[in-house]
Amino acid sequence: MRTDGIWHPRLLQLITALGHGDLLVVADPGLPVPPGVESLDLVWRRGDPPFLPVLAAVLDELTTEHLTVAAEATAPALVQGIDGLARRHGLTVEQVPHEQLKQLTRSARIVVRTGEATPYANAVLRAGVPF
Repeated sequence: MRTDGIWHPRLLQLITALGHGDLLVVADPGLPVPPGVESLDLVWRRGDPPFLPVLAAVLDELTTEHLTVAAEATAPALVQGIDGLARRHGLTVEQVPHEQLKQLTRSARIVVRTGEATPYANAVLRAGVPF
């Protein structure tokens, strides 16, 4: 058993299977998942689990080279939380229109759905390499 980090076996398996350039999306439960893209639903009720702790846990496990969010995401706590996590991991946050973000999800390997009820609580992560 692991002492720390993500304990969800399938989520951990999916993260470790990503290669350089692969996309992982951490999303609210309303983000549509395109046909053919695997979805892992962590949501068990409205608000649980929250978006930011899930994003933080994924970023701690995944070597990430890029983070994209919807420009429409304006809730102060959400924006501050994403910015803080990005700084902690040395990432720049790219903002794109929500429709463009949804287009990015078409090439994602996995969409991880949270229970977050804040509009536009979605982040597209592009896997990097640790060397």
